[in-house]
Amino acid sequence: MTLQAVARQGKNADCWLVFLHGFSGDDREWQAVGETLGDYSRLYVNLPGHGASGDVAAHGFAAVCAQLQSTLQHYHILNYWLVGYSLGGRVAMYFAGHEAHTGLNGIVVEGGHPGLQDDAQRRARLASDERWAQRFACEPLADVFDAWYRQPVFASLDEAQRQALVQLRARNSGPRLAEMLLATSLAVQPDLRAALAARDYAFWYFCGERDLKFRAIAQQLGASCHLISHAGHNAHRENPGEVAERLAQIVHF
Repeated sequence: MTLQAVARQGKNADCWLVFLHGFSGDDREWQAVGETLGDYSRLYVNLPGHGASGDVAAHGFAAVCAQLQSTLQHYHILNYWLVGYSLGGRVAMYFAGHEAHTGLNGIVVEGGHPGLQDDAQRRARLASDERWAQRFACEPLADVFDAWYRQPVFASLDEAQRQALVQLRARNSGPRLAEMLLATSLAVQPDLRAALAARDYAFWYFCGERDLKFRAIAQQLGASCHLISHAGHNAHRENPGEVAERLAQIVHF
């Protein structure tokens, strides 16, 4: 099954930037960045349970990556970069490391976790995600997202930024978000560090300078890392101009 996506043809029709949003996002999430990169064709993907793919069921990382592969084939994309934020970054890392993708030039990951490394961490994460999934499935989304964006990883947000995200994300389907959260939980994601270390594709990592958790994670990975100034975990939203500039440098490299 293919995922719903928004395609934009660029001057260079042979090279695509394929954008993957974070949890509760949709095809609009990367457009402030991507639409400044008109030399390249852009594909803004809606992951399962999100946006125009809201009716697409989520069954784990392997299934999501099969859906992504089918989507690339549908759009005849043979030469591309994957650009993913948070959940989208985790999907990109899994996708790149689990199959041979001859058209993949590289991945750019913003604030994506490579995977937990012991069973105790996985059990704790599963318990946390199950609690959040129950809330997403049963409570008003505005209330759940208000609590969601008060987690420590989003500490750099001010109140206006937080409320803007709450209003934006509350348009989703709570049960579908709950399904995707559990299907792609860090508790069920394999540790991708070994696959990333053995890669034969380019790997770049973006991290907001205020995102202390993921700055520490970035240091563990053998990737070229860019710190995005004046930004926290959602760097491409907080400083889209710098993220776009860095992307342009990478894909021209």
